[in-house]
Amino acid sequence: MIVLTADQRDSTHTTDRVPEALGLVARLSAGRDGVVLPFDRTVGDELQGLLDGTPEGAALAVDLALALARGGGWSVGIGVGPVVEPLPAVSRAASGRAFVHARRAVERAKRRGAAGPGAGGIAVGADDAAAAAEVEALLRMTAALAARRTDPGWEAVDAVARTGSQKAAAAALGVTVQAVSQRLRAALAGEEAAVRPVAARLLATIAR
Repeated sequence: MIVLTADQRDSTHTTDRVPEALGLVARLSAGRDGVVLPFDRTVGDELQGLLDGTPEGAALAVDLALALARGGGWSVGIGVGPVVEPLPAVSRAASGRAFVHARRAVERAKRRGAAGPGAGGIAVGADDAAAAAEVEALLRMTAALAARRTDPGWEAVDAVARTGSQKAAAAALGVTVQAVSQRLRAALAGEEAAVRPVAARLLATIAR
């Protein structure tokens, strides 16, 4: 199983962003397989959910972790391992090695991510520490890349994700297809798209 725990950074000096984050998670999870226990607030400024160890669950975990880490507002911990069954109705009442690893991972991400966006706000833990470190390295690299992306680059990336093609994205943004293509290249969107499934496959392998 895969547990994803996210803790809001600097919550004592910012507004409560848990409802916003839960909305993001719901949008990204809609129509996708992999969620075992839905994401919900656990304590204070933290949210958590349980995903299965299938390729679909691992891919969703990767997408959610990177989406939450975007902008530096969240520290994200991913834990992989067994859970105690039967499962309760909510993740905050569940237990098991996956939850222990997620807790340790999010605490590590909080310490390391204090330097700012892209500084390591994602961590991964599992009994196979070496394999977890490989997934973590890929996710940290991808998050660091995203943290250096310009606003025009994000506009293009988000528009393509929303519309499904560069042509439709160009129309939505009111620019040429060539301009969208240039922005995507500068944003290293293709490189990010190539890394995500690799991280997901490695994560699914650990979770088997």
